[in-house]
Amino acid sequence: RGQGQAAVLARRPRALLRLAPPDLHAQAPEVRRGRGRGRHQLLRRGQLVRGGQLPGVAGMGWGRWYELEELEAATGGFREANVVGEGGYGTVYRGVLAGGEVVAVKNLFDHKGQAEQEFKVEVEAIGRVRHKHLAGLIGYCAEGPKRMLVYEFVENGNLEQWLHGDVGPVSPLTWEIRLKIAIGTAKGIAYLHEGLEPKVVHRDIKSSNILLDKKWNPKVSDFGMAKVLGSGSSYVTTRVMGTFGYVAPEYASTGMLNESSDIYSFGVLLMELISGRSPVDYNRPAGEVNLVEWFRGMVGSRRVEDLADPRIVPAPAPRVLNRVLLVCLRCIDSDAHKRPKMGQIVHMLEGDEFPFRTVR
Repeated sequence: RGQGQAAVLARRPRALLRLAPPDLHAQAPEVRRGRGRGRHQLLRRGQLVRGGQLPGVAGMGWGRWYELEELEAATGGFREANVVGEGGYGTVYRGVLAGGEVVAVKNLFDHKGQAEQEFKVEVEAIGRVRHKHLAGLIGYCAEGPKRMLVYEFVENGNLEQWLHGDVGPVSPLTWEIRLKIAIGTAKGIAYLHEGLEPKVVHRDIKSSNILLDKKWNPKVSDFGMAKVLGSGSSYVTTRVMGTFGYVAPEYASTGMLNESSDIYSFGVLLMELISGRSPVDYNRPAGEVNLVEWFRGMVGSRRVEDLADPRIVPAPAPRVLNRVLLVCLRCIDSDAHKRPKMGQIVHMLEGDEFPFRTVR
């Protein structure tokens, strides 16, 4: 339970998880109120934020600074029963704040300053960002060496679980739901690329980083690898990071990163939504291991109808399927300059206005 968000926040290795309905009535941890937290404590909190003791955080005018004591109370003293995920970057706990709000608390490991770096990246990239299709970073805690991030809790797991978990012969993800997830995800990424200055490149778009609420609304999450692209910069050179199968080939070979890298990754995600297949699956026959190569081969041999996940009931209409397939092909164009912008992709997915042709 809560494993979807856990996989995102803690960056656990990719795995196929057996789905279990979220327990919305789980017993909340007892909230203990500390004593002696009057005016002195409130002033100390205010002084910490206003005094500029947190470089890159102070004065940003967003979110809330939480005391360690508050997050200890919310998670029952970081009780093991409240752990919803663990990974190389930290442990994620389900917590209930004093006001009753359910949150996800990411407690960062401090390996040679790694916690501080991860903390700054996420706070600086999305601290002030508010968008319905981006997972909200509510606040943070920084006391001594401790670095924690507090996120909204999204209760319906992640897309990877619903696509690749044990859901039976008919997927709960109908074609309409898959299209809704694709469009919402595209809108979230478009906001990062086109709605912010400076723009943000996510750098790790993948199905396990797409959280879903109870109405199947997607929220892009995990900005720990995000890069800010300064005004006037067309790219940034950086150490290659991401998830195998989703990384754009030109970024993998040169380390030159810009928005088109996210667009390639989104194209792979879109193929995953259409086909129900993982980007890389070594259990498949030769020629089908790599999703992008298999996808291109199927289009080239005019077997478009066989691309759709057989668990989608009813099957998508050919015209609509063709429209989404065309978007996929444009997103994974080997020439990064020919890939569409995310705003264009949203329009392509939402309607029939853009020039239509049959995939051949």
